[in-house]
Amino acid sequence: MSTEKVRVRFAPSPTGPLHIGGVRTALFNYLFAKKHGGDFILRVEDTDQARFVEGAEEYIIESLNWCNIPFDEGPGKEKDAGPYRQSERKSLYREYAEMLIASGNAYYAFDTSEELDKHRENHEAKGKTFIYNWHNRQKLKNSLSLPEAEVKQKIEAGEAYVIRFKAPEDETLHLKDEIRGEMTIDTKILDDKVLFKSDGMPTYHLANIVDDHLMKITHVIRGEEWLPSLALHVLLYRAFDWKAPKFAHLPLILKPQGKGKLSKRDGDKMGFPVFPLEWKDPKSGDVSTGYREEGYFPEAVVNMLALLGWNAGGGTEKEIYTLEELTRAFSLEHVSKGGSKFDPEKTRWFQHHYMQETNNEELAKDLVGLLQEKGISTSQEYAQHIISLLKERTTFLSDFWEQGSYFFTAPEKYDEKAAKKAWKEDTAGIMEKVISILEEVEDFSAGNVQESVKSWITSEGIGFGKVMQPFRLSLVGAMQGPDVFDIAAAIGREETISRIRKAQSEL
Repeated sequence: MSTEKVRVRFAPSPTGPLHIGGVRTALFNYLFAKKHGGDFILRVEDTDQARFVEGAEEYIIESLNWCNIPFDEGPGKEKDAGPYRQSERKSLYREYAEMLIASGNAYYAFDTSEELDKHRENHEAKGKTFIYNWHNRQKLKNSLSLPEAEVKQKIEAGEAYVIRFKAPEDETLHLKDEIRGEMTIDTKILDDKVLFKSDGMPTYHLANIVDDHLMKITHVIRGEEWLPSLALHVLLYRAFDWKAPKFAHLPLILKPQGKGKLSKRDGDKMGFPVFPLEWKDPKSGDVSTGYREEGYFPEAVVNMLALLGWNAGGGTEKEIYTLEELTRAFSLEHVSKGGSKFDPEKTRWFQHHYMQETNNEELAKDLVGLLQEKGISTSQEYAQHIISLLKERTTFLSDFWEQGSYFFTAPEKYDEKAAKKAWKEDTAGIMEKVISILEEVEDFSAGNVQESVKSWITSEGIGFGKVMQPFRLSLVGAMQGPDVFDIAAAIGREETISRIRKAQSEL
């Protein structure tokens, strides 16, 4: 690594919610920057005003913050390289487009879209593809084919034009990608891309190169969908006589079945989110769920995304990484060339791990809040105790309610199958005896209740199932949950007896 300070950028377009593929791109940029003591920049590429979506920029920023991968510079964190929205940098780009014209690397093109459509149709009729480049540019309406005076006249008359890049005619271009290695491109196949549109706005290609240069970006780490643009971008750096950054194109995140890019449709079909946070479409009002709202920890999402297309190398089996560990271990050399299959179950596996690692006190605060939403008031201490009983079986905070609602409210109904099996003609009488034993237990702890009930069962010679099954059914309403004596001790003597009485009358 040279002594030059590492500067990377994540440059999304605010055209909707941020896909987790975008989050992974941001994450890999962040990890690379932090590993090398560099800067991670957020640049909002909002030049396509037709596709701009209200609230999308705020959504992107909130997503990065939720994932604990905040940017060092960007909207709201202005530094010398700003502004960080392309729409606020508009005045810059024309000057650079004109510089390319002056150096003979670009030209004015006056062809109307109707004329170009006609050319395309003619080519299609002959089974060919129309490409605007070296082989036909002298025959089309542009400043290379027209006399200088006519070009000047057209511009002064306000005739619409675009500025096109003049791709080299006959050259083998040698390109290097930090992930994919060396590549060669024959410039004959390249088209003369539009750099500046007739509406006075730059295209992505020009704005991107100019901004990366002015922001002193040293490494461009982006999705593989930009790989076809690499040749043009390298040629643009050369045309400006600027030092090009290093490029790295990240592999796709594939559908769980493995073929094609992961989409929102896959998530909808298989019941998992593909966005970090919930997104409400301002136009249609449609709501798409997010990992945060589904109850995932940001650490689980980041850990999962890091291992989609990257591994630490050296044959390590390690799968659990903190953000600090990821920063230390990350390198572009160990990013894979091929796409990675998204596995919803693996994401749950990470979530389960982080649930087990989370401090019970912290979880209790969240559980108290969740119960308040359901109109149930409980203490922090009680919530913490219930968490300690159920935690091993849980993956999400909501599981504490789904698996343990009986700790907070008496069962409304009883599992029919369990009731048939557990509640016989003599059960009410047996449970009456259990009540009298529970009334006698001095310190109503799980250990004391267990000792009293089990001693009585043994002395009476009754089968354990005849007592324990209806006992659990009375307290829980089903055959589930932790040790029944832990449940009884948690809800207390009065509630335990009240629930047995209810079961006696209803069953």
